[in-house]
Amino acid sequence: MERFYKYGLTLLITSVAVLEFIQVMLRYVFQHPMMGLEEVLLYPTLWLYFLGSVNASREDTQIKANVLDVFLKTKKSVMIVKFISDVFSIIICAWLTWWAWDYFRYALRVWKDSPTLYIPTFYAECSMFVGLAAMAVYIVHHMIKSFREIVRVGNAG
Repeated sequence: MERFYKYGLTLLITSVAVLEFIQVMLRYVFQHPMMGLEEVLLYPTLWLYFLGSVNASREDTQIKANVLDVFLKTKKSVMIVKFISDVFSIIICAWLTWWAWDYFRYALRVWKDSPTLYIPTFYAECSMFVGLAAMAVYIVHHMIKSFREIVRVGNAG
């Protein structure tokens, strides 16, 4: 799975950078922009954003403000705060995933096309639901891990 994220995200970020570079060069250097390139950029950009978020959830490396960790004295109290944080995270992620599911169904039903190239926008729009659902799975995994750590530390102490 790690190789999938490593190579997939590298491919996505490279394609976004190259396509954006081409558009900037054509527009500002050659004064001749390529119509529809922004539409094409939408797809790898959205997938990059959501798969990057999924990877951060998988690695448990999201940006956090762990201010309470400075004041907590025991490992068990730190783990309890982490568990509570994971509970709030799964509640918020489940709520957002529910909204994304509604949007996914809407996008599937309407099946819009991009204005210039007539590419179905569903393939970009579904990244939101796929990404949030995968993040929810990883958050639950980390929440279970935190709970097991609390039990282990509680039994040891």
